[in-house]
Amino acid sequence: MAYFLQQIANAVPVAALYAVLAFGYAIAFSVTRRADISYGAIFAFAGQMFILFADIGWNRLWLVLPAALGFGAVMALVYGMGVGLVVGRHVMRPLAFSSDNTVVVAALGVVLVLMETARLASDTRSLWLPPLLSRPVELWGDPSFPVTLTVLQMVNSALMVAIVAAGHVYLARSQWGRRWRAVCDDRQAAELCGIDGARVFLTAFALAALIACIAGILASGYYGNMDFGAGLNFGVKILFIAAIGGYASPALSALGGAALGTAETLWNAYGDFLWRDLVIYSALVLLLVVFRRERAIP
Repeated sequence: MAYFLQQIANAVPVAALYAVLAFGYAIAFSVTRRADISYGAIFAFAGQMFILFADIGWNRLWLVLPAALGFGAVMALVYGMGVGLVVGRHVMRPLAFSSDNTVVVAALGVVLVLMETARLASDTRSLWLPPLLSRPVELWGDPSFPVTLTVLQMVNSALMVAIVAAGHVYLARSQWGRRWRAVCDDRQAAELCGIDGARVFLTAFALAALIACIAGILASGYYGNMDFGAGLNFGVKILFIAAIGGYASPALSALGGAALGTAETLWNAYGDFLWRDLVIYSALVLLLVVFRRERAIP
């Protein structure tokens, strides 16, 4: 029982990460309904910039660790949001409402550019952060098997849940949220009512990029490292979740992301790790086929 409770506790930070990524992606995805893997690339790029500039702050600027981490976080937001705005304005907005294939090809080009930029900036080195806030906090005091989480796991989870909650309230109650919902429901009808669909998309893409950057910083601090393979793996899984939801609300996508993170953690605990991604992707494909087929049946 204690082992199972520990796995549930371990699932909390992973589920929170998937939830906030799915929430951010759904904001942009619901407008265009186009598969876009550049979201995962922005997430990975921001995480790598955080680690790179934290290393520069520590080794070259001789900052103390909290200041180096703060410097890294600020620069990661600057570079990540800069990339997000450039990609959204000059790459995705002209293609957002065109065919699916053009968006996929353009997103792949963005991924390659960001991947090589991050690799060259770090001199093809894999940089690692030291363990941060790693003190365990006891959640259940079983003498033989105490259930614990680290301080960083709890802080990260709380921040990610707060981002999802604040974003949901903003989308539900703000004037921009009403315009966003109108474009999501019917872009052409919204434009006939005076709403600029392209501008709403650009704002939505910028908001999604901001969430991806914050998630990249928090994830890099938690794992100590970030590589593009991991970022794209997260991004592709989030893409499947959004597609299964059928352009539903970002809050539902966040719940789907949390369920996926929990399933992954439980598989790591009870299943063969080598088969994890195969099983997860197979389940996502099966759910996609089932849910999309049900929508096609009147």
